[in-house]
Amino acid sequence: MAFFPTRRLFTAFTNRAIVYAQQGDPAKVLTALSYRPLPPPPTNTLNVRFLLAPINPADLNVIEGVYPAKAEPRNDLTDSGIGSTDSPAFVGGNEGLAQVDEVGDGVQGLQKGDWVIMTKPQLGTWCSGRNVGMDDVEKVPRVPGLTEVHAATMTVNPPTAYNMLQDYLRLEEGDWIVQNGANSAVGQAVIQIAASRGLKTLNFVRPRDNLGETVKQLEDLGATKVLTYDALSDKSLRKEIKEWTGGKDIRLGLNCVGGKETTLMARLLGNDAHLVSYGAMSKQPLSLPTSLLIFKNLTCHGFWQTRWYARSLKEPAHEIVSVSPKDSNQIIGQRVRDILAKASAGRQGKKTLLKFATE
Repeated sequence: MAFFPTRRLFTAFTNRAIVYAQQGDPAKVLTALSYRPLPPPPTNTLNVRFLLAPINPADLNVIEGVYPAKAEPRNDLTDSGIGSTDSPAFVGGNEGLAQVDEVGDGVQGLQKGDWVIMTKPQLGTWCSGRNVGMDDVEKVPRVPGLTEVHAATMTVNPPTAYNMLQDYLRLEEGDWIVQNGANSAVGQAVIQIAASRGLKTLNFVRPRDNLGETVKQLEDLGATKVLTYDALSDKSLRKEIKEWTGGKDIRLGLNCVGGKETTLMARLLGNDAHLVSYGAMSKQPLSLPTSLLIFKNLTCHGFWQTRWYARSLKEPAHEIVSVSPKDSNQIIGQRVRDILAKASAGRQGKKTLLKFATE
C-alpha cells in the first residue's frame, strides 16, 4: 500500500495535486499540478488538508477508464492551462484521511483539527487539500492506538474483507476459506479478521524471490497455510488440503486475481461453496468448469464495496418527533408517553427519533 506524502506538500505552502486530463495508462497520463490556495469554505462546507491518501488498485482502474465509478472534472484549480475552465482535470484518489483546517457556517459536529474520512466516492484525495461538503465526510475519533495509516485505509479494504466473510454464508470456528492475492491489503485484512474468529485460511500468492519473508509476514498476521500459485498445479495438493482440514469442505473462496489461477483454486472448494470475486488483477477472464456449478452446486458472486455502501447503509423507516420550546411540558410528556405506549404494544413499526428544537 503506497501513500502520497500530502502533509509535506501542504506545509511547503504550495498546494499540489496528482491529476490527469484524460484517461489512459496511469504511468503516462498522471502529472503533478500546483494549484491556488483554497478560499474560505462556503456555508455547510469545510476545508480539509489530507494527511495520507492511499493508492488502491481501483484508483488505477478509474484512471484507465475501466471502472464503473468516475471522478468529476475540476476546473477551479488554476486560472489557465490544466485544471482551469479551458482544460479541466481529474484529481486521483478515492480514499484518504484528512484533517479539518477551516469550517464554514452551518457545519455542526466538526471543528478545526478533527480527523475525517471521505464518505462520498471519487472526491479526489491525491492532493494537499480541498473543500468538501459536511455530509461528504465522517469524523474519526482520535482513540489511542489508531494511527494515521489505520484511519486512511479503513473505508475500502477492511470493510471489503469483513463483508465478504460475513455476507455469503455462516462460518463457524474451525471452518476454512481459500483466497488468492493473499498479500494484498484486502487479503491481509481477511487473514486477520478470520484468525480473530477462529477461521482457518489457505492463502495463495505469486512466486517471488523473497517468498520466505512474505510467508512469515502472513503467518504472523494469522495465516494458516501460505502457498504459491504453482502449487495449484500439483496433483498432491488436494490430498494435503484434506489432511489439513480434517476432511472438512472449504466453503468460501475469495478471488481478486481471475484467470487460470482462480479456475484452479475454485476446484478446491467443496459442495455448496461460494466463490466471491472482488477484483481481477490479472486482467484475465474467469472461466469455471460447468461441473462445479452442476455437481458441487457452486455459487458465484461479485462484490463491490461501493455498491455495498449504497445498498446497505440506508436509513431505517423512521419518524422524527420535534420537541418544540413553544410546547408545554405537559404536552411534550403526553406525546412521548403515547409513542412509548405504541412501541410497547408493538404497533409503532418504525424508529422514532426525538429532536429537541431550539426555536
